[in-house]
Amino acid sequence: MKIATKTVVSIIYELRNSDGSILEVSEKPVSYLHGGFDGIFPKVEEELHGKEIGDSLEITLESEDAFGEYDEELVQIEPASAFPADKLEVGMQFEGEDASGDVILYTITDIADGKVVVDGNHPWAGERLHFKCTVKGIRPATKEEIEHGHTHGEGGHHH
Repeated sequence: MKIATKTVVSIIYELRNSDGSILEVSEKPVSYLHGGFDGIFPKVEEELHGKEIGDSLEITLESEDAFGEYDEELVQIEPASAFPADKLEVGMQFEGEDASGDVILYTITDIADGKVVVDGNHPWAGERLHFKCTVKGIRPATKEEIEHGHTHGEGGHHH
């Protein structure tokens, strides 16, 4: 079977930055619904189309093909009093909204002088990435997976 629209594809992958440092590695195969359901970077999905089990892919992703350009407007300085004092630390993440009302995951990057710096950029925004993967499985998607726009784990529905 070849990777096609409305198939569930399982891959193992490795993601590196432009310096060659490993950012992420899948220990076990991860699955996504192929065919424009936003389960994987579109450029990677395009390159995987038509591949078979055992095929490998290695691709360089420019920032716009991965986590986007770094946006200075997503960095904000807030008063520390706006946060729970007993739980405030660098690296904490929380959800917030941008100017258009979209939900963004913010990360606290600095705390000093009663101020907290929060960054809504993905940690790898603005970076060129190297993505390498091997196809481990392909199967037709179920009707329910197609309706929901994502794969379901063993035993059924998982959200």
